[in-house]
Amino acid sequence: MSAQKLYTPQLLAAAMELANYPPIETALLHGEARSPTCGSRVAVDLVLDEMNCIERVGLTVTACAVGQGSAAILARHALGMSPDMLRAAGESMAAWLEEEGPAPHWPDLTLISPAREYPARHGAILAPWRAAIAALSSAGGAR
Repeated sequence: MSAQKLYTPQLLAAAMELANYPPIETALLHGEARSPTCGSRVAVDLVLDEMNCIERVGLTVTACAVGQGSAAILARHALGMSPDMLRAAGESMAAWLEEEGPAPHWPDLTLISPAREYPARHGAILAPWRAAIAALSSAGGAR
């Protein structure tokens, strides 16, 4: 597969959206993940509303365009979700990448789906999801 199919204008535009999700210094939920394959690093800050649904997402991303795109589509569509829904989506994403399950029901997945053919990019794709799951497990954790 050519780089043109992997690094589409839509993926690159999504990566540019990360500026819309600055870190949230006051967030009680913070998680980090790193891809051992490529070194991509993602930190996720989450704020839950009174119904225990995701109200705000903050990101710090040092990753390739695929990892940045994955972080952007997570942030775009996580608002209003319950922690269980986000965890299930992350688990489904990991299974899909390993060809152990169907594609997760997540909007804009087509932006990163060409990277599924590149196992070296799987860690970058999963880093935002793993960081979000770590954040959900960090209630009251120190930053």
